[in-house]
Amino acid sequence: MSSSSSTSGDSFTNYTLNVLENLSDEEEVNSRRYIRRNHYEAHDRLMDNYFNEGCKYTTDNFKRKFRMRRRVFLRIMNYILSYSANPLPYYFRWFHRRQDTRGKWSISPHLEMTAALRQLAYGYTPDALDEYLQMSERVARKSLHYFCRCIIDLYANVYLRKPTLHDIHRLYEGHERIHGFPGMLGSIDCMHWAWAKCPVAWRGQYMRGDHSHPTIILEAVASYDNWIWHAYFGVAGSNNDINVLNTSDLFNSMLNEEMPDGFSSVVDEKRTYFTKKQASALKDVERTFGILQGRWHILQQPARAYEVNIMRQLMYTCIVIHNIIIEDNGYNFAENDWVVEPVQHIQRTWIDRCDARARRTRELRDREVREGIRSDLVEHLWDLRDDL
Repeated sequence: MSSSSSTSGDSFTNYTLNVLENLSDEEEVNSRRYIRRNHYEAHDRLMDNYFNEGCKYTTDNFKRKFRMRRRVFLRIMNYILSYSANPLPYYFRWFHRRQDTRGKWSISPHLEMTAALRQLAYGYTPDALDEYLQMSERVARKSLHYFCRCIIDLYANVYLRKPTLHDIHRLYEGHERIHGFPGMLGSIDCMHWAWAKCPVAWRGQYMRGDHSHPTIILEAVASYDNWIWHAYFGVAGSNNDINVLNTSDLFNSMLNEEMPDGFSSVVDEKRTYFTKKQASALKDVERTFGILQGRWHILQQPARAYEVNIMRQLMYTCIVIHNIIIEDNGYNFAENDWVVEPVQHIQRTWIDRCDARARRTRELRDREVREGIRSDLVEHLWDLRDDL
């Protein structure tokens, strides 16, 4: 190395040292600098604004900001705090207030649940809640993920259950009264959720020609009252609706539902009327998707999660709380409605069970049976056209 290059290197080193010595404490580069946050003050402010007697904001303000009534918020929080198991899962322990060795209390469950709901409702990034809730980005992100785990464990078996016999009769009656379709359980459709953090190697299988970005598909069945009875999320966005239907568990759990494909061509007045009524019935699930995305803006934005499992938890949490809010708004739902009597299984051999399964699958996919049912529906709706 020449002497000139050595001299220039020493000059640069001396210049760097002089700059670092002249930096003030606030300008020093320290990514792990401790920020003193006063979450006690944040808790008191939140309670004065929304929860204490004579609070600043009214019940309407609470419902608009939290997407639910105050009593629903407190009921969910009490269920999370009162959940008992041995050992208690770590995501439930997160919402319990604890004391450290200095005697300092951890963040209150009111703050943690507020952080989770604000991220779901407004699509906030975790660090956007620091000023109001005095909560770091890491704590806000964990509060959201752990809240989703708690909601799924506590409520998924109730608010994402399959319809019981009582529900089936009520759905039959409601859909026939509103749309004129007898034997209709609900409308089925798919919704795409953009995935911003999709790995580059996976982008091909998660993209489709009608979308300029990777997406993941939600398949859902919704009834006329916007209750979501079935949700299946996680299929790559390159699939069409039929492929999603074939991979979901809807056939396995019900074996009496099929994706409507409509008429390839409308040839007479009866089929024109049927197609119009079918499109009207499909608006049930489309309206439900609109309500779901309008209530939880996180579903309108490209997902920032790196893992599909985390996105699945976020999606199912939004759907479960959506159904909880519908129940709170007056949905006729009783606890004994979803208690299902145990099924009496007939003792059969493995070969008999396989043959029965194959026979039911053939019947479900039989084109002649489907065409016959569709023709009967066309005639039925045409006869009732004056009453609808």
